Amino acid sequence: MTNQFDHYISNSIKKLYRQKLCSPILYLLLLIILWLYLPISSILFPTAVNAGDSLSELYRSGDHYIRITLTDLKFTGYTQEVLGQTRGYYYYVMQDNTCHFVLLSPRTSEEGLPDIDRVTINAKIQKSKPSYQDFLDKLSADLHWTSSGIRSFSPDYYISEPGFRYGFSMFLMLLYIATGIYALLSIVLYLIYIRFPWLAPPCKQLQRFGSPKKLLAQAEEELATLPQLATEDMFITEHFFIEISTNGIAFVPIQEIIWIYKHSTLHKIFWYHFSISYTMCISARKKLYIQCPKNQKSDIDGIIDYLAEANHDILVGFNEKNRQKVHEIQGSSIHFDKLIALLNKRI
Repeated sequence: MTNQFDHYISNSIKKLYRQKLCSPILYLLLLIILWLYLPISSILFPTAVNAGDSLSELYRSGDHYIRITLTDLKFTGYTQEVLGQTRGYYYYVMQDNTCHFVLLSPRTSEEGLPDIDRVTINAKIQKSKPSYQDFLDKLSADLHWTSSGIRSFSPDYYISEPGFRYGFSMFLMLLYIATGIYALLSIVLYLIYIRFPWLAPPCKQLQRFGSPKKLLAQAEEELATLPQLATEDMFITEHFFIEISTNGIAFVPIQEIIWIYKHSTLHKIFWYHFSISYTMCISARKKLYIQCPKNQKSDIDGIIDYLAEANHDILVGFNEKNRQKVHEIQGSSIHFDKLIALLNKRI
């Protein structure tokens, strides 16, 4: 008959990281979909195009961000205003009996030069929108043309240098790449933890006490043979305290524990108090800290009593005397002081 606690810690670690795998895998799939169906790559590598290329065809093919060289630009006399600030200056370029409109940034156009012989810009191909339509209507009125007349020889797309927003686009691209690398590394690490559980953080933190692989094997052997005390998610064997719950996995040699106490958390919705949960806090030598949240008071009391009996050097209860003594044992630590201050506030 198979013991339900055979390799219980290893299997729990594997299960934990199999569950964690889902999030980075789904996120990577989302990034791939965005890369395929949105013009993300062209932000980093804008497509080099010629002045005579069809803007509508480029837009439909996904080449929204372009690098283009334009010649003989004429200022229309109109600007694009956003919140009272001049965002760009409208120019036009004649190409094969077609009038192309270009919105240049104030810096490139030098605040509206009448003529620009040649300019190379990174820009975005933008589809006609209300502000652009309003510009065409005003321009057609100045030329004593109809709106339909001016639209007949100008495409529904225009070139916008301010629309490229290079700094913001680069920030988004860097964010895209950084989060993608993070997700990929997470997948690799989780797969390693699944294959070699003793390399996972719950075991790795025990390297301060010895070989994580050997300590894991010893803890599993003791748990499978005869756990001396067990609650729903906490166990005590001859030499180890073990926690395996939805909140995390941790285990520590009993002989290394120096302080243990509990504190309560009151759960409420608005003014209605509906439950109280208890967190057991363990401090071990070499600055190892473990918290076991959301437990029953009776379970924690039983664990504390048993550990105190198993190791008479363990300090029990949260008070200033114990805090000072643990502080002396652990040595000066800003992080420890901050942790204690936070726990003291919650208590």
